[in-house]
Amino acid sequence: MEQQKPMFAFIGSYAEANTPSIYSCAYDEKTGSLQLLHQVEGLKNPTFLEVHGEQARLYAITESVNEEGHKCGAAAAFAINPSTGEMSLINKEITLPATTCHIALDHTYANAIVASYHGGMVGVSPILEDGRIGATADIKQHEGSSVLPVQSQPRAHSVFIDAYNRYAAACDLGADKLVIYKLDAENHRLIPHGTTEVAPGSGPRHFAFHPSKPYGYVINELGSTVMAFHYAAEQGTLEHFQTISTLPEGFEGENGTADIHISNDGRFLYGSNRGHDSIVVYAIDEATGKLQVVEYASTLGGHPRNFGLSPDNRFVLVANRDGNNIVTFARDEATGKLTATGSELSVSKPVCIKFSTLG
Repeated sequence: MEQQKPMFAFIGSYAEANTPSIYSCAYDEKTGSLQLLHQVEGLKNPTFLEVHGEQARLYAITESVNEEGHKCGAAAAFAINPSTGEMSLINKEITLPATTCHIALDHTYANAIVASYHGGMVGVSPILEDGRIGATADIKQHEGSSVLPVQSQPRAHSVFIDAYNRYAAACDLGADKLVIYKLDAENHRLIPHGTTEVAPGSGPRHFAFHPSKPYGYVINELGSTVMAFHYAAEQGTLEHFQTISTLPEGFEGENGTADIHISNDGRFLYGSNRGHDSIVVYAIDEATGKLQVVEYASTLGGHPRNFGLSPDNRFVLVANRDGNNIVTFARDEATGKLTATGSELSVSKPVCIKFSTLG
């Protein structure tokens, strides 16, 4: 009988280059708790990560400077020891002429796709056979603006790839639109395909494709809403059918949303509120895709930027940037509700958490 591979969790954070910034942890699948194994220094603000578990490699955005001395985006590749979780740098490569805020790997692990909030652009870098990040192969500059002061220019916030590795949805907070690209994975290209407008002042940030139904959902940072769409996978088009608040009625404080995830069974959607400091839980109507609020669960820490559902979906781990902690919540499979387990890991300014087995 083959022994089950241990599960790891990897955390990205805001950090200076001379302080710990990426953490590897042992993840206890029975309790949802984390045990710190290894940490690396040498990168500035490696906030978002992706992991290629089969090849035991980790990819992180970071900041660099170009030949003229201007700040720019970069990505770093690490090899991970499957026995210890220790990470060792493979290479670091400049990706975009502006700092980046998000990274995604396509489903063939041939491309790293990054987004630049400050530059309003997205880019593609090939992943080479030895795991290194190659020189940037494609850059797409967004255009447009919207109604709020922060929306005076395009602000690409993230890119999410559909299940078929066919299309990619880029959320542009500044232009209030979802930019749809056709993904040419073999040639490391994003081909402009279409755009879907959202309500002015919404500020789309992250997107989630439903795991089994033709739906997609965007969480809007500035409007504190989630918008639901019908997704036509063959055509690569989105059709809006619902907008719902992420906040309880009567809340009057400042808030900005951050992350969005759907449970593996497709029955529940989760979004994070920064300000209200909560995870909003919605039930998804399987027949219509419409959302209905289940609860607002306190994240027990400030500014929950990113969170992750464990691979078996029994737990949700929330990265509270201003709380300097990762808080574990047990997830009720039947109701979708979250209950704090009492397990926390203290790390400085955590932003992103990714789970993976290795090798």
